[in-house]
Amino acid sequence: MTSVPTTADVTMEQANRVLTASVRKATELGLLMNVAVVDVGGNLKAFARMDGAWLGSIDIAIRKARTSRLFDMPSGDLGPLAQPGQPLYHIEFSNGGLITFPGGVPIKDGSGLVVGAVGASGSTPANDHEVAQAGVAAFAS
Repeated sequence: MTSVPTTADVTMEQANRVLTASVRKATELGLLMNVAVVDVGGNLKAFARMDGAWLGSIDIAIRKARTSRLFDMPSGDLGPLAQPGQPLYHIEFSNGGLITFPGGVPIKDGSGLVVGAVGASGSTPANDHEVAQAGVAAFAS
């Protein structure tokens, strides 16, 4: 029996395209990264750990993607709001653990609906974001 998705979701083919583009960008930048793609529900859909990428960044990449999907914004956008004295202080302790620095980016379909997210980890937050953004760009093309 074949089931048909009932909500907009990133497909396996799309997730692999995002993953491939992100890894390609990391390679171009000379980085060793972990890259995760999550579906519309924030569940892991595709993952790659480049040879030699930090083991500790596996969980971070997944959490960046999940954070981005749960809040439908880049994970780094939560950072300023999660600082002491700010309205979302300690949000990173919710939802089983979030990441509030750059590297997670939502994936949107042609109508602007969020269908998943990508997270990258293994370098600086700026590099992580650039690698994740390359994946999102591949989804849109």
